[in-house]
Amino acid sequence: MAIEIPEPADLEALREGLRDLCQHFDAAYWREVDEDRGYPERFVEALTEAGWLAALIPEAYGGSGLGLTEASVILEEINRSGGNSGACHGQMYNMSTLLRAGSEAQKERYLPPIAKGELRLQVMAVTEPSTGTDTTKLKTTAKRHGDRYVVNGQKVWTSRVQHSDLMILLARTAPLDAVKRKSEGLSVFLVDLSEAIGKGMTVQPIRNMVNHETNQVFLDDLELPLDSLIGEEGKGFRYILEGLNAERALIAAECIGDGHWFVEKAVAYAGERVVFDRPIGQNQGIQFPIARAYADIEAASLMRFKACRLHDLGRPCGAEANMAKLLAADASWAAANACLQTHGGFGFAAEYDVERKFRETRLYQVAPISTNLILAYLGEHVLGMPRSY
Repeated sequence: MAIEIPEPADLEALREGLRDLCQHFDAAYWREVDEDRGYPERFVEALTEAGWLAALIPEAYGGSGLGLTEASVILEEINRSGGNSGACHGQMYNMSTLLRAGSEAQKERYLPPIAKGELRLQVMAVTEPSTGTDTTKLKTTAKRHGDRYVVNGQKVWTSRVQHSDLMILLARTAPLDAVKRKSEGLSVFLVDLSEAIGKGMTVQPIRNMVNHETNQVFLDDLELPLDSLIGEEGKGFRYILEGLNAERALIAAECIGDGHWFVEKAVAYAGERVVFDRPIGQNQGIQFPIARAYADIEAASLMRFKACRLHDLGRPCGAEANMAKLLAADASWAAANACLQTHGGFGFAAEYDVERKFRETRLYQVAPISTNLILAYLGEHVLGMPRSY
């Protein structure tokens, strides 16, 4: 079955709406947030009030009822404007787990206040210090005791905990030796952070290269009510995978936005900067890397749209989501290098914003999944080659 690729006109009104909002948060705003190592609270509030972060919530619960395709354009435009949607993108892909696996009671309880901006669902706690991407071997446990689950373990690279009300948590409810497949026995919980932090959950910030709020989370006899379980007990790995596919497609969109920002910035500077009595953009050594990056960004964008459309149709999209993320991350990184090289020494000056965006887009070579692991996935699961890990 052919997958229809949205024509630009289909999404133009959406793009214009985002651009109208983003123009109120200029380079100076993002530079100040970065220098202060702060959180773009005013920007996230404006997005929420305008309804953009409720894009994936069905209209019946107060949202816009849009698909992943439209959500990807929202994040793309934020990054293309010079912003950083990493401060709030979790609400998009975390929504996928709740929407697809949550009970009707959970949806009725949480989706309307999320849509109104009264609650934020920004956090997914999956990764652990000792297991990394080897998710099925995670050590955090959730054991049922009467009318509660008691959770013990540790998570790392758990982002936006300090700016969220709810958290998606993956824990093992059945030990590895008690299941037939290692992907079984994992369960997903929706955690009310106001009832968890300081009551079994401790949060320790991780200072990092990018101004990105991320943390270690320690879970010591954290008690969760039974109705915090999302879906069936033991089926959590599948629910999380569906959310991760959405995440990868959306991260691809952010990289595409970054890539366009770098290209536009480089083109403008190459046309203005005159050295040896000629604009440097006239030199093929400057022009060709920028043109190549642009072509790669446009190609990655098509794969992004394919992955999103498959997801919106409820069809498998693991290969496409992974390829979109791989291609887009590589394209944005190439664009970042071309842009920095075009600016020369000025590319390192904070006032040009290139070095900030350079650091931000570099993250996506390793997160939320490294490019090497994507290649390993494609080699085994798509091409049928021997398992490499």
